[in-house]
Amino acid sequence: MRRYIHDRITVDPEVCGGKPTIRGKRLTVQTVLGFLAAGDTPEGIMEDYEFLELADIEACRQFALKTALETLNHRVYLETAA
Repeated sequence: MRRYIHDRITVDPEVCGGKPTIRGKRLTVQTVLGFLAAGDTPEGIMEDYEFLELADIEACRQFALKTALETLNHRVYLETAA
């Protein structure tokens, strides 16, 4: 069953192994974020994936920020080695 975790990001166990995807398509949020991290522009990514919209890329950015902030809030500190 597909569920929305953002207005444009979905999770479906039957699509891409249950990883978050863009609107149920076979394009993962991780892939989009990887393109952005590599220096690709949103326009360039949208040229390669014609169904992709600027709002989809922004949703990926928001998802990454929210995930990073949640991770930082739940971090565990380990003692440093002597």
